[in-house]
Amino acid sequence: MTVPATAQPSAQGDIAVTIYNNDLALVQDVRPLPIGQGIVRLEFPDVSARIRPETVSFAADATSIVEQNFDFDLLSPQKLMEKAVGQTITIVRTNVATGAETRESATVLAVNGGVVLRVGGRIEVLRDDGLPVRVIYDSLPPNLRARPTLSVTVDSNRGGTRAASLRYLTPGLGWNADYVALFDAAAGRIDVQGWVTLTNNSGTTYTNARTLLVAGSVNQGDRNAYRPRNRNTVRSADTETAGREQLGDFYLYPLAARTTIADRQTKQVSFLDVQAVPAKAGYAFRNAWLGSFEEPQSARSIVTFSTSGKDGAGLGDALPAGTVRFYMKDASGAPQFVGESPVDHTPMGSTLALSTGDAFDVKVQPVVEKRERLSDVRWRTTMRYELSNARPKAADVELTQAGLDFYRTDTRIVSESQASERINSNAARWIVSVPANGRATLTAVFETRY
Repeated sequence: MTVPATAQPSAQGDIAVTIYNNDLALVQDVRPLPIGQGIVRLEFPDVSARIRPETVSFAADATSIVEQNFDFDLLSPQKLMEKAVGQTITIVRTNVATGAETRESATVLAVNGGVVLRVGGRIEVLRDDGLPVRVIYDSLPPNLRARPTLSVTVDSNRGGTRAASLRYLTPGLGWNADYVALFDAAAGRIDVQGWVTLTNNSGTTYTNARTLLVAGSVNQGDRNAYRPRNRNTVRSADTETAGREQLGDFYLYPLAARTTIADRQTKQVSFLDVQAVPAKAGYAFRNAWLGSFEEPQSARSIVTFSTSGKDGAGLGDALPAGTVRFYMKDASGAPQFVGESPVDHTPMGSTLALSTGDAFDVKVQPVVEKRERLSDVRWRTTMRYELSNARPKAADVELTQAGLDFYRTDTRIVSESQASERINSNAARWIVSVPANGRATLTAVFETRY
């Protein structure tokens, strides 16, 4: 009977991991260690293989740090051979026919795409051709570790066992939110489940860790300089505060129980489950400045709902950034996937309009009808927007004309067939109602000053 190998026990102590959205985590590890008096070298196996050594903080009672080293060369056959260059090893060959073993001493000359040896008076290449050959080393090279290890040399005022606290930053640990939304367009309701998806590629397992997730990307100098995302998903942001603990301007999402975060593992934990939230299906089309098409273009299908916590009007929580995947039930009642949309960090009380894809039956055809030069610095543009709806129900289309401050110009609407809302200096929006199996036309005249 084969006995399964047991995992090597972790050397970690009481461990806490704080994970941010931008591939960064703070690891805090408290271990009881016997520390002698005087200059003492302490070793901490099972730290992150991608630890940022410059961020390490060590503390233990009655000690002061002299120096610290991170040994990141991990024990492997390849590393053993690389460290043996210039050294003598033993080559053991087995005769396939007789099973007899022969041993020869060899000097490792080079390990560059293969192993080059001097055996007696000849030069050989150690080939990986399936023949029974093994290598024996007399000892392990220094600084080659079975596990990532941080060593700290301290000056200790006294001897005895005490708590040693280690704190450091590491990449390789990250998380994002994934949402599953079941949308009932006829009832105007949506059910939303939120999942934390946590990924560990740091090269180390964190055993029985207290885990805290921070919704936000902390600044790391130039590593993640701010860049506006402009996904056009938040229609409005309210002033409600979510009932979650905050750290500065970030929301905290603690896992309810300790958990082991295994290396090369993806783990999911539920944090949101809300039923029957009011939601509305709609359509949106955004036209670039002077956008004109010979053929109708598909509008985007959108689902609009709120994150408000007032009287069941919305999800009742702040949403960390992630992806919302939408499902709708078909005629047989089976949920079917209908699209997905990214969502940024969204405060509670916001109104979201998320796109599920391109509409099949709702089309928009913007046309530049006329361009007139009124003076050296003024132009007049006449636009016509033809909208069609092949659905058996009326459709409301959010029609946005963008580019109104293109290249620092000042563009204003001087006449329009339907009142618009100026969203900002760059865009105006109309809500156009298109009748069932019908058409609608919107016209607008713009004047631009350069």
